[in-house]
Amino acid sequence: MSFWRVLLSILLPPLAVLDKGCGSILIVLILTFLGWVPGVIAALIILNNPKN
Repeated sequence: MSFWRVLLSILLPPLAVLDKGCGSILIVLILTFLGWVPGVIAALIILNNPKN
């Protein structure tokens, strides 16, 4: 995970997971609307997943 990816996930979580698929974007977008912190945490977890 690069520095720029982490910075993007902190500033704009849905944009950080654009290449991970529609489901990931939708989950992060909904969590970001519910609160900024849950969106950031979800984006960081999705980006840190070694399977993808």
